[in-house]
Amino acid sequence: MTHRVSAGLIALAALALTAADAQAFDESRYPEWYGQWTRPRGLGNQWDPTRPGGRAQQAPLTPEYQAIYEANLVDQSEGGQGTDPLYRCVPPGMPRQMTVVFPMEIIIMPGTTYIAFEQGNVLRRIYTDGRDWPQNREPSFAGYSIGRWIDEDGDGRYDALEVETRGLKGRRAYEPSGIPLHRDNQTVIKERFYSDKTDKDVLFDEITTIDNALTRPWAVLKRFIRVHSPIWYENNCPEGNNHLVIGKENYVLSADGRLMPTRKNQAPPDLSYFNRAQK
Repeated sequence: MTHRVSAGLIALAALALTAADAQAFDESRYPEWYGQWTRPRGLGNQWDPTRPGGRAQQAPLTPEYQAIYEANLVDQSEGGQGTDPLYRCVPPGMPRQMTVVFPMEIIIMPGTTYIAFEQGNVLRRIYTDGRDWPQNREPSFAGYSIGRWIDEDGDGRYDALEVETRGLKGRRAYEPSGIPLHRDNQTVIKERFYSDKTDKDVLFDEITTIDNALTRPWAVLKRFIRVHSPIWYENNCPEGNNHLVIGKENYVLSADGRLMPTRKNQAPPDLSYFNRAQK
């Protein structure tokens, strides 16, 4: 069964509009970013699209976090999940969610631009109403994003959206290989969205991550392709997820519902609270 997520999101956003807001909002000033956006065909889930995943990403990690990353790769090679938290069905968070493993939709409204992700039905809000950073905000995987529209050539139409995101929580990783972000969650992410000047069905997102696990800001360029006449699906991670975390160990459920180890010689979980069968 397919689900059209856009209608509900637009209706939700529309509830926040006053009559004055609706009259003041001139759609002709904004870029036409409607529709479904996906990664280019054949591209994997690596963070920097120009390099293969894993060590080939050449992430500018500090020695401490390079050591954490290497230990993660060893753990993954032995059947563990390492520093990649997605097996627990937590959202990918920023900046990883902008890899757009599943399609996204951009909804431009007065004061807020929404990015709806098919993965987990996550909704990202980018506030463009001129607000300042709130005090005592609650951290989230997507963070708190403030943006501003840019008219580069002075023709009265916006060409780009510049965004800064703060207020993140973890654990988060850049990609499935487990490249980590710092545990202090002081990440700052700066983005610039803009259309290809020769093809309106191509959208770019320049993303720069500033994080204490890095020796320098890490900038990558993401490219998205518009899909015409799209079909939207519901992607619900908890449904069918066979990973089970007990204590600090990850196990999996077999097809017949039995608990299985994920690595060689893995100890069984502690069953202290269960009545054990007498032999």
